[in-house]
Amino acid sequence: MDPTPLQQEINLSGKTAIITGGAMGIGYGIAYRLAEAGASVVVADMNRAVADEAVARLVAKGWKAIAVSVDVSDAAQVEKMMEAATAAYGSVDILVNNAGIYPGKLVLDATKEDFEKVIHTNLMGAFFAAKAVARQMITQGRGGKVINITSIDAVHPSMVGLAIYDASKHGLWGFTKNLALELAPHKIWVNAIAPGGVNTPGTGADSMTEEMQEALTPLIAKIPMRRMGESDEIGKVALFLASDLSSYMTGSQVVVDGGVLLA
Repeated sequence: MDPTPLQQEINLSGKTAIITGGAMGIGYGIAYRLAEAGASVVVADMNRAVADEAVARLVAKGWKAIAVSVDVSDAAQVEKMMEAATAAYGSVDILVNNAGIYPGKLVLDATKEDFEKVIHTNLMGAFFAAKAVARQMITQGRGGKVINITSIDAVHPSMVGLAIYDASKHGLWGFTKNLALELAPHKIWVNAIAPGGVNTPGTGADSMTEEMQEALTPLIAKIPMRRMGESDEIGKVALFLASDLSSYMTGSQVVVDGGVLLA
């Protein structure tokens, strides 16, 4: 028997994908590729105005997309996000836990509130979303895909000042592996993408401390490809994991870093 045709393998028509933090940067790069592949996309973001703009761009291309306001650190808002997705499209088949924050602060200068804010958004938010969506997927009875956006910092620290961020991403990678075991009997595959340095609004000069900006130049010098990644390069890997191309993968983490971990 011949393999399934490639176009059929990446066809997401009839499936609904929720992308948290989907209005810009990596999230939008993922939303774009999943929508292009035929998925009905839910762009879930704290910034509703930017989410609406993102959806307008997707819809202008003839793709299906809606915007939903959500703070993933709030379980009630996450439940409403899932309900909005099912109300609009009738199902949820793909979840991309991309929402996250990237504050740089030394541990010695950080407060309990600083720690909680990062963990609540980057780790607890993924827990809330995965729990809500997995229940829906189990009810639907046809499996699904959960994709968690971790970081190369889940494998190796990139710079001083990101200890709390690194804690959240190490936690998300551990969560990914164990959730994959838990949900495998329901044919829900759980994987992660670990991006390296990517050109996004969150890594712009205006959002980084002076110390982090100074650290950026030698960081790029350590990347074998000698450049930062682009959001679409993460989006294409997300499409791979969301599609049937990754049919025999769960509990895996795909590193997309231009080779920086080799250094």
